[in-house]
Amino acid sequence: MKKNQDFFLRKITPHVIPTKRILHSINKLEKPDWLKVKIPTDTFRIRDMKCILRKNNLHSVCEEAKCPNLFECFNNGTVTFMILGSKCTRNCPFCAVSHGRPDSVNIHEPEKLSNTVYDLNINYVVITSVVRDDLYDGGAKHFANCIKAIRDKTKTIKIEILVPDFRGRIKLVLSIFASSLPDVFNHNIESVPRLYKQIRPGANYKKSLFLLESFKNKFFHIPTKSGLMLGIGETDLEIIEVMKNLYSSGVTLLTIGQYLQPSIHHLPVQRYIPPLEFQHLKEEALSIGFVNAFCGPFVRSSYHASVQSCISFKK
Repeated sequence: MKKNQDFFLRKITPHVIPTKRILHSINKLEKPDWLKVKIPTDTFRIRDMKCILRKNNLHSVCEEAKCPNLFECFNNGTVTFMILGSKCTRNCPFCAVSHGRPDSVNIHEPEKLSNTVYDLNINYVVITSVVRDDLYDGGAKHFANCIKAIRDKTKTIKIEILVPDFRGRIKLVLSIFASSLPDVFNHNIESVPRLYKQIRPGANYKKSLFLLESFKNKFFHIPTKSGLMLGIGETDLEIIEVMKNLYSSGVTLLTIGQYLQPSIHHLPVQRYIPPLEFQHLKEEALSIGFVNAFCGPFVRSSYHASVQSCISFKK
C-alpha cells in the first residue's frame, strides 16, 4: 500500500482549473428550453435506489457525476455502478466526480455489487469506475472480479463496462479481462484531440484509440463503444474526424451528448447544441458505418445502454 501511495503522490496529474479570468471572459450561457429537466413528483423509487446504494456502500456515477438523467433512470430501477471508490486520481475540469487521494480497494465490493444487482432483478448492468492511477493495473483486476461475481450469481445478465485508460498498460489489461469478459466494452474518447490538454490532463487521445482497437482485435466478437461530449469548443469537422477515428479502431456503438457545466468551478459551456444538430450527427455516424449511435442533449455513455447494445447483439 505504501508503494501505491508514493506513486500517487509523485504521479497524480494536476488539475487544469479554469481561472477566474477565463470564467469571467466567457458569458454564462442561459440554458435553452430543451435542456430544462422536469423533476418527477413521485420520488419514492429514487429515494429507494439511493437507500439501496448507501446500505451496500456502493457508488453510482449517476450521483457522483451529477447526471441529468438520474431521476429518469432511478425511477425506472436502473443505475450505473461506480466501483473503486468515489475519488478520482485525476481532476478533469469538466467532471463533477470528486478527486484526491483514493481509498484502498474494497475487496468485498464485487460481492456487494453482485448481491445488489441480483436484488434489483435487472438483466443489464453498466459498471464504471474512477481513474485509479495509483494502481499498477489501473483497477482492471477489480473490474474482472466484479464481472465474475455478478455472473456467478446472475447467469443470464448482460454486463457493460465503461473503463478508464488504465495508464496505457494495455497488454496487461487485456490478459486480465481474458478470463472475465464483458458483453460490451466502453471507453469514452470524450472530445477532439485539439482540446485534450485542456480538458483531459493525463489522458492521451491516441492511447485511448489504441485501447479500443486492441480490445477489439483480441476479442473481436465483443462490441466496443465510445462517447463524445459537445459544447466545449470543438468544430463539426473535428467531430466527424473523431467519429471516423473511432470507427477505424473497431468501435461500432457511439454516444454523443451535450456537456453541462457541473458548477462555476468547472469548464464553462461554450455552446448548446440544438437537437436537430444531434440528429444530423447521428445520420453522419450511421453513414460512416456505426451499428448504432445515440445522439442528443441528454445522451450519456450508459443512457439506455441496454437498448443500444440489444441493437448491436442483433446485428
